[in-house]
Amino acid sequence: MLNGFHSIHHRLFMLFLFCMSGILLIVSLLYYSRTTVQIHEKISDLSQKNVAQTAGLFSLLYKGYDSLSKSLSNNFEMIRLLNEITDEPAVAYINEQTITNIIGAIFYSRDDLIGIHVISDKGKLYNYGNYLNVMDPNYKTEEWYRQIQASSGKMVWLGVYKHSLIDQVEDSPVFAFGRQIYDLNEHKPIGIVLYETNPQPVLDALDNLKIGEHSQVYLMSPDGRFVSSSTDPAPDLKTLPSLQNSSNVVVKQEKGRLIVASKLSFSGWWLLSITPNRDLNVELVEMKRYLLIVISILILVSTLIASIVSKTISSPLKKLIREMKQVEIGNFRGMVNVSSYQEINILVASFNRMVIRIEELIERVKLSSVSEKNAELHALQSQVNPHFLYNTLDMIYWMLDEEGNEQLGELVLSLSSMFRYSSQWEDGVEVTLHEELEQIGHYLKIISIRLEGRVQIVMDIDERFLNIRIPKMTVQPVIENAVKHGLESLGRQGILKLYTREEGSSLKIIVEDNGVGMDEEQLNRMRDSLYGLSPKESGKNGIGLQNLHSRLQHMFGESYGLQIQSFPGEGTQVAIVLPIPTEGEIHS
Repeated sequence: MLNGFHSIHHRLFMLFLFCMSGILLIVSLLYYSRTTVQIHEKISDLSQKNVAQTAGLFSLLYKGYDSLSKSLSNNFEMIRLLNEITDEPAVAYINEQTITNIIGAIFYSRDDLIGIHVISDKGKLYNYGNYLNVMDPNYKTEEWYRQIQASSGKMVWLGVYKHSLIDQVEDSPVFAFGRQIYDLNEHKPIGIVLYETNPQPVLDALDNLKIGEHSQVYLMSPDGRFVSSSTDPAPDLKTLPSLQNSSNVVVKQEKGRLIVASKLSFSGWWLLSITPNRDLNVELVEMKRYLLIVISILILVSTLIASIVSKTISSPLKKLIREMKQVEIGNFRGMVNVSSYQEINILVASFNRMVIRIEELIERVKLSSVSEKNAELHALQSQVNPHFLYNTLDMIYWMLDEEGNEQLGELVLSLSSMFRYSSQWEDGVEVTLHEELEQIGHYLKIISIRLEGRVQIVMDIDERFLNIRIPKMTVQPVIENAVKHGLESLGRQGILKLYTREEGSSLKIIVEDNGVGMDEEQLNRMRDSLYGLSPKESGKNGIGLQNLHSRLQHMFGESYGLQIQSFPGEGTQVAIVLPIPTEGEIHS
């Protein structure tokens, strides 16, 4: 499992997956954060406009209720009757009926009124409502009564209540407001009037402010009193932001809630809307759920894409690794065929070319080894019972020497030396150039006697190179080829030159004759044979120039070997190119 995790497929898969998933999560978080800000700004702006619109609606309600309250407080007839003191029961009854009629006329002028209650400072109570009124005898101890008395003639909004403030029979919800009744002649309060109306217009106006299900809306007086619906508890004034020095509209988001306040155009009242974040974030919750679904789908898609991309990279490499293992065990026949990214295609193509090149080199080494074995075999074939041959030739030499035939004795002695030199063959054996020249001297002596002096031998060897080591049987095959193919059939005096020439870091041992030479076609065929492009050009029992050339290149490199030049009727020049060893190597 651990090795599998360290594979390039798993590494690339995890890299692509983490990168794509990371980018996806970062973009999603940025989008969610930005959208959250935009939604909150949008809700704040909408709440601000909503509060301003509701404030206008309350202004209309206030004006209507203010006008209604003034219809009684400014009624001079009712003020006169409230101030009138009489001991006559009949007059008092008529006055009371007149006041009741005035209140009744106003009551029936509007459909939303539930009850009108006029209370004089003398303790006289006048009521008009939908039902028979049963008044609360302890009304003077109630907070609403003290608020109206302390209002200095201004209308007082008391709020929405579950039932009537003073009528014990009326149990339906009411919106209550009141005002002091002033005697304008004496400039003193003479009583109060309490209005109780249908609370639905006020509740509808307050509900218009609610953004969410858990929103709370209030009307707040300058002294911190709250007018609210019966379902919303009054908030703690300490938890609300200070509105005393604020502008007409306040929008604040704090402590997990959105507070929007707008100052009403009448009497310094404030309209407040308090909405918790759970109502603000309804759209965000839906968007979060949608994002989670989309992110999950995109992560699955990213996983699939990461798997495909990693496989497109790792699969060609796995094929390449399998083929490399085949090469390790010596199988060079397989080729990798893939179609992937450009860099991988280049890598695979380079590997295929390398395998082909290695196979070619192995074949070349095999051919070189076979050539070496053939050369050794040819040399061994010339060793026909060498000790018997040496002894026989030595015996012939001494017999000829006793008979005084010195020329024939030298011929036999040279032949014996040649056989002894060629029979001592080992793979890769090296001799000095001096030893090779001694052997060539015996060969040339035999040739001179055999050709009856028709070949002139010219040797010019630089003594500096006599001690360099060269492969055994390097020069003789070239001289033998020159004599056999260039000078034997020559009808004039032949000249065979052997000399050395230094060119840079290379030493050339040159064998040159003035024999029959070769035309261009023969020369090209000879050169092709050196590189194995045509059948061998070797003697019947000789090592052959091709084998010699292959041996030299195998030992010293491709820049060394044989170089041939020839012209018809002028002769042939063969250069044996060898590396010049260092000074220490020459004398070692």
